[in-house]
Amino acid sequence: MESPERVETPPRSPAGTKTGKDVSEMVASEEAVAFMLSIEPVELTKCVFADSLVTISEGGRDLGRFCVSMEFAHRAHQPCVLLHAQSQGAIDDSPCGTTVTAYLTADLEVLEEDHHEYVKLDGHILDKQCHMVQCDGEMSIERVTTDGKEVTRDSVSYSMTALRGLVTEGSNFLLMRLLALRKKIPEHMTCISFDQKLRISCTTFRGLEQEQMEIEGETVEVFGVERIVHSVDESPTTWQCYFLADGHLASRLQVGSPVTMRLLQLPSQKEEAYDKIPLVWEEDIQMRSKFLDRKEELKADHASYLRAHPEIRALISDFLQFLLLKKPNDVFQFAREYFLPFTSNTSLDT
Repeated sequence: MESPERVETPPRSPAGTKTGKDVSEMVASEEAVAFMLSIEPVELTKCVFADSLVTISEGGRDLGRFCVSMEFAHRAHQPCVLLHAQSQGAIDDSPCGTTVTAYLTADLEVLEEDHHEYVKLDGHILDKQCHMVQCDGEMSIERVTTDGKEVTRDSVSYSMTALRGLVTEGSNFLLMRLLALRKKIPEHMTCISFDQKLRISCTTFRGLEQEQMEIEGETVEVFGVERIVHSVDESPTTWQCYFLADGHLASRLQVGSPVTMRLLQLPSQKEEAYDKIPLVWEEDIQMRSKFLDRKEELKADHASYLRAHPEIRALISDFLQFLLLKKPNDVFQFAREYFLPFTSNTSLDT
């Protein structure tokens, strides 16, 4: 297990890793930073909706589903955008999935993000969970990788000054919606990102030629955005996404992959009560935080009540001792007879 590492500005790679380029050279382009700072609140209101796509193989087989939703929320009393993306399906009949939950500011700064992905094989599970949170001018990242019975933990911390123009798996979805709505991508659109080893790398965006897609027998114009995720010492990964004029995602694919995510129904033709993204509360930052807060609140309230009424413990203790002494076959009847003298409508003489 690697020891936690504090990364100063300029950032450096974790000890013992070989890099093809000095991490300090990897910075976001001025065009990318300017784009993030130029985002207007009215643009964000146009991004608050849900998308639902179907994952299809080359042969047309339905393999799973991809959903992404955005809504306005608060985190620690700070207004933000809550993003939730989820992909579920199968690879060679092995269940797999990815879930991303992120809290983002209006200029795409990440306040907190959870990224969980898994693949279930026969008798073997590969599970990766990554959590990043911004606090006191730093971004702390912790990752837990479970490969069968082997568990690996990694952690790293970066100064926020080194992460100017950062784009993560979560903020990437909102950024591309905004690019699609503007229908124009700045030249040299290069952002800071993290590679698979949590090292600072970069992600580039460029526009694709407009194409026509057929959805439910109707031909529509779509705007393309290409995202290339670079790595310090590995081959880059390329994603191509096409959007409708209103910013809804029409298709999404990883270059070289045999599967494609496609929109099968135009948003204007969807029922008003669209299918909501199935949400696992344990994986949702906001819901889990509320659950833990409520749990601690109830525990404190119950403990306070018991301290104020010590007779409760004595009463329960006497009952259990008498129960174990008598060992009745009908516990309910025994309890009824035991507590009958305590009822308010029973006279003391009885």
